[in-house]
Amino acid sequence: MRSKQTSVQGNFVRALLFCALTIGSAAAHADQFGVQIAGGVADHDIKKADLGFVWDPGLTWWEIDGYHFTVVGEAHAAYWDIRESNAAHPNIWEFGVTPVFRFIKSSGWIRPYIEGGVGVRLLSHVRETEDRTFSSSFQFADMLGVGAQLGDHQQYQAGFRFQHLSNAGIDHPNPGANFSEIYLQYNF
Repeated sequence: MRSKQTSVQGNFVRALLFCALTIGSAAAHADQFGVQIAGGVADHDIKKADLGFVWDPGLTWWEIDGYHFTVVGEAHAAYWDIRESNAAHPNIWEFGVTPVFRFIKSSGWIRPYIEGGVGVRLLSHVRETEDRTFSSSFQFADMLGVGAQLGDHQQYQAGFRFQHLSNAGIDHPNPGANFSEIYLQYNF
């Protein structure tokens, strides 16, 4: 059982490295980069701080009434502070990537949007508390959110996201975690 988990984690690390290299090489031709900071809370008294790097290739499709669809790539490193008294690992790190699809206003100083995405994550520890343990470090992160891009060059961004983190029932236990996050972003 242990070798199966180690193999899955090894494959995930290789896949994550491949995604990072692919995004990095494609980003050389990108239209815009951004740095994102986020803070959030989850059930079971978890506080989260998140640092994200964003790549916007400038894709636009399906223009509808002054709005269009687009996609951006995000890479995240996050820190969980588990405040429960019986925390086995009160400090957990989360690393991953997510393609984020948006329906955004096409012009104007303020451009509101709705967004959603499903990405992959790797946790540094699987045991949160004495009675809450994830079955593996590999997790999926799906999210829905709202936000707006602001500024003369759309250099500022702010939003709210609801994120669910779990392994989608691949293995048990699968307690999951539900985060509510506020984020700010600066685009270069």
